[in-house]
Amino acid sequence: MEKENITKNSIRKLRKMTTRTVILNGDYTFLNVVDWKRAICLMIKQKAEVLKFSDRIIRSGEGKVITRVPLVMRLIKIIRMIYKNRVPFTKKNVFVRDAYKCGYCGDTKNLTIDHIMPASRGGKNNFDNCITACKPCNNKKDRRTPSEAKMYLSHQPYAPTISEFIRLKMKQLGIDKFLKDIGVY
Repeated sequence: MEKENITKNSIRKLRKMTTRTVILNGDYTFLNVVDWKRAICLMIKQKAEVLKFSDRIIRSGEGKVITRVPLVMRLIKIIRMIYKNRVPFTKKNVFVRDAYKCGYCGDTKNLTIDHIMPASRGGKNNFDNCITACKPCNNKKDRRTPSEAKMYLSHQPYAPTISEFIRLKMKQLGIDKFLKDIGVY
């Protein structure tokens, strides 16, 4: 039963990954990750060119192959961006920074956010005070600091820069090698 759940979860994650498309600006800078349906619309409207296709195929009702799902696309026109000066603090962004691994034991299941200096003691909600933690480690640490709980961090938390964050995201999407090959990063 457990092996069956692992296989189903792996398939769901793989499908989710391969149904997402990375959108690059006209100058090859990262813009966003969109659903495959939005990517097909951009392709049909000729607003973007496909740089690389995934292995997923879109079929018609009769089973005819229509096209493959784009993995990476570049917009034809450059979109002017007003760059943020920092990565916004969110739970998802902390997970991306920490590569979806517990900062104490390295586990990748049942993840939460842990305040290094507990919020009950005035700890702030920011990148420097928060780390990804699995529920067992977070419960074990409770309302103590890591040293009081005799738990040690695998890495020091930090506020990532925009470029660091984009590189981390590209690596997790598995397209960093492709972008290096075409000279983007």
